[in-house]
Amino acid sequence: MLLVISPAKNLDYDTPATTGRYTLPQHLDHSDELIQQLRNYSVQDIAELMKLSDKLSALNVARYESWSQPFTEENAKQAVLAFNGDVYSGLNAGDFSEAELDFTQQHLRILSGLYGVLKPLDLMQPYRLEMGTRLTNPRGKDLYAFWGNIVTEDLNQTLANGNDPVLVNLASNEYFKSVKPKELNGRIITPVFKDWKNGQYKIISFFAKKARGLMCRYAIKNQITDAEQLKNFDLAGYQYDDSLSKGDTWVFTRKES
Repeated sequence: MLLVISPAKNLDYDTPATTGRYTLPQHLDHSDELIQQLRNYSVQDIAELMKLSDKLSALNVARYESWSQPFTEENAKQAVLAFNGDVYSGLNAGDFSEAELDFTQQHLRILSGLYGVLKPLDLMQPYRLEMGTRLTNPRGKDLYAFWGNIVTEDLNQTLANGNDPVLVNLASNEYFKSVKPKELNGRIITPVFKDWKNGQYKIISFFAKKARGLMCRYAIKNQITDAEQLKNFDLAGYQYDDSLSKGDTWVFTRKES
């Protein structure tokens, strides 16, 4: 079983890493190609391309300029500890034991506009490049064209190493579009998290993002390798709702947030 999640816009390079262990991203040659292209963009170009303020654009132009190999503990940080958004507050990987980090490394992948696919302990230098960015490049009109089959092939390679080729999609639509479902060699299960509001169950973005991280945490803490056991997920008051679920779209609901 393999869990996939999206990255986060917010990054934390100030808090010391809780482990000295790390690996390196597999697709750095492709990342470097993107960085070389992005270095040709001005602050104003980045602001227009990514719909960012001038301040954020300037920050990211500086990041592209300082991006360099080799990646070390001095200039990079493990991805699962560097990302700092809602999903990652639910995951809370900072308190994982070494055994739990081992499990995380085997069963979790992070999709990325710059790095393609990241293992949790892959060293990552700071960046901003969302998968949905319409960055025209030599391979096509956007990052989906740039990554092509690379993301899917990477996930297939990981799925082939396990006994149960199931991918649990906890990524956003924007990021999961980088995966080609028909070419993925495994079953895809998509959990959906809904909260009770105004007389009905609705997806509320903030809560849903945190719940994705919580489900990853649940799987890691309980060493779950059989996806069916995820139906027992009960963190933060969520429960599997068979009446709203359909096929491999599993709906989890809660009445109070």
